[in-house]
Amino acid sequence: MKTIIETERLALREFKQSDAKVFFELNSNPEVMKYTGDEPFQNLSAAEIFLDLYSDYARNGFGRWAVISKSNGAFLGWCGLKRHADGMVDIGFRFFQHEWGKGYATESAQATLDFGFNSLHLKEIIGRASKQNIGSLRGLEKLKMQFWKYDDCEGIPDSVYYRMDKFQYSKSDF
Repeated sequence: MKTIIETERLALREFKQSDAKVFFELNSNPEVMKYTGDEPFQNLSAAEIFLDLYSDYARNGFGRWAVISKSNGAFLGWCGLKRHADGMVDIGFRFFQHEWGKGYATESAQATLDFGFNSLHLKEIIGRASKQNIGSLRGLEKLKMQFWKYDDCEGIPDSVYYRMDKFQYSKSDF
């Protein structure tokens, strides 16, 4: 499968059906899922169905992408963009707990912002996280996103919203 984005350590590519097992495992960890507002998959078959029906790539030309270690080919988690029904595009990421603290979220998210603004020509990208999810909030701040508002979001009360527009984005900030 074609790589969409590449960084020094990571390759981001579209999900494929063979990712179902690791995708299921990622979403089975209560700590990983704690602040997402998402329900874990009930079983491997549910993960397979999700991946089979995932239509963001065809509908929007982008989506959430598998994050793969270039050094060993391991599936580390995912990062990418999502267009919501209201037209807003958000950046999101989710990684295996044993991969936290290694800079993968920041590295992949910086590359995703660059791709969103410079290749997809998006005008604005938002980020959001639960107020209790200190790690993700710090990640959004590392990306130089600006606080926007507090609001509920998809089952997450007291979400914190950040945003960045194309004019405030500068790759040299990172």
